[in-house]
Amino acid sequence: MSKVAFLGLGAMGARMAANLVRAGHAVTVWNRSPAAAADLAALGATAGASPRAAAAGADFVIAMVADDTASRAVWLDDKTGALAGMGKDAIAVECSTVSPAWATQLAAAVTATGAGFLEAPVVGSLPQAQDGKLIVLAGGERDAFDRAQPVLAPLAAAVRHVGPVGRGAVMKLAVNGLLGIQLAAWAEMMGFLGRAGFDGTAALDVLTTLPVASPAAAGYARMMQAGDFAVRFPVNLMAKDFRYATQAADALKADTPVADAALSVLERAREAGHGAENVSALIRLYTGG
Repeated sequence: MSKVAFLGLGAMGARMAANLVRAGHAVTVWNRSPAAAADLAALGATAGASPRAAAAGADFVIAMVADDTASRAVWLDDKTGALAGMGKDAIAVECSTVSPAWATQLAAAVTATGAGFLEAPVVGSLPQAQDGKLIVLAGGERDAFDRAQPVLAPLAAAVRHVGPVGRGAVMKLAVNGLLGIQLAAWAEMMGFLGRAGFDGTAALDVLTTLPVASPAAAGYARMMQAGDFAVRFPVNLMAKDFRYATQAADALKADTPVADAALSVLERAREAGHGAENVSALIRLYTGG
């Protein structure tokens, strides 16, 4: 068993950290809001006063936060950043969905100290995080990937090595891009069908049986129809991921007109006040809800 610091106890991170505790690792947790750390402490984790304090003596330091800005603060803050607390034999594992550019910068900062680095963004939502059935898309050196297996295994149904640092971020943004494009299209078509007089439930009973319906999109479409906007994946975070994806595409001179259109839909939803709601709230753009 390893000494693990886990930084960021949002809806996903809290579930991931809990699975590490249950697997028998010695887990120290930190969260910007201390109440979540107290909940993990009740399971057997130790609460750290700061990322730096939590990282002291850890074999692995894992972060699961919202974006590049939060990741930079957790790892590199001059006074409280985790990197300053890590030993040279430790491995930093960034599970957050961040931009490829930041993943590369962070890797350089970590490896300059002699510590190891692995980016490990995850695919899945709250049920998969709860059950330890996420899919990890890891980027980094093979040695870091191999060494991290014991702490990634309790979190995941599969851990995939997709290449050097940066590739994990790109692959994760592509995954979320494919999902977001589908959901923008489903919301639009469900609005169209409603205007044409179709009963939404009856329409979905047909559409979700057809090859055009991926399991993920069908599930979100059911949430749209039910008016279920309880947060699993908020509009704000999906919009952030699309911004990162389009910025990365621009840097590569890759043409992404469909992703650009989906981002405009997400931004419309944010401007309409739905940013903190689940991405199923995209339907509200077409129903007046």
